[in-house]
Amino acid sequence: MFGDFDINFVIFGVMPYVALTIFLVGSIVRYERDPFTWKSSSSQLLRRKQLIWGSILFHVGILTVFFGHLVGLFTPVWALDAIGIPYALKQWMAVLIGGPAGIAALIGSTMLLHRRLVDPRIRVTSTFGDILIMVLIWLQLAIGLLTITQTLQHMDGSEMVRFMTWSQSVVSWNINAWVTVVDVHWLYKLHIFLGLIITALFPFTRLVHIWSGFAAPFRYLLTRPGYQIVRSRRHRPIEERRRDFDTLQAKRGPTATTPAE
Repeated sequence: MFGDFDINFVIFGVMPYVALTIFLVGSIVRYERDPFTWKSSSSQLLRRKQLIWGSILFHVGILTVFFGHLVGLFTPVWALDAIGIPYALKQWMAVLIGGPAGIAALIGSTMLLHRRLVDPRIRVTSTFGDILIMVLIWLQLAIGLLTITQTLQHMDGSEMVRFMTWSQSVVSWNINAWVTVVDVHWLYKLHIFLGLIITALFPFTRLVHIWSGFAAPFRYLLTRPGYQIVRSRRHRPIEERRRDFDTLQAKRGPTATTPAE
């Protein structure tokens, strides 16, 4: 019955659709059922300096890596041919841009993970999911950097084209997409597998706040109300401001409303 069973088919043929379904449906369900958990749960009031440096390195690095993967994997091969970009040039760009960005993200995630595990105040406010997703992201970055050792052996871009073909075949519902990556190096396979795991866990962790980062500009421009809340930077005592307001009101005459302090 299972004589022709191939684990590669499960991981690279079936698992992408399972992970993407959980990612999309889970995100929608969480937003509808638990909108107040849709946040990053920042601990910025604790150990702030390490958070700032770690957060900057991590976010700049991970965003560069993410969009590099997005553009690199889903740009049609025919588009590269039409523009005249050699595969080898694209491969070098991926190494020279993605490598430093991955190192920055790895250093930043190490700082953030160390901060969350070592500081008892932050540790007690962290959930199992917070720590698990940080560990998985750290491993994913480390494995991604290790794959560069294999990439440098295929600088003609041949392996890159295989991964582009697989990614684009998955989103175009090609059931035989998995065949494209059957015989790639195990580091690449582990990198893809861990990426799918992180994608499936996305709706159940604080990673959902990424959606807000992409949606906020559109929500602000299209559905914003006609007011804006601003925090005052005035440092005068409240009693002094109240006396000034009472004096101003006495000159103008009584009104039906009073200001909110």
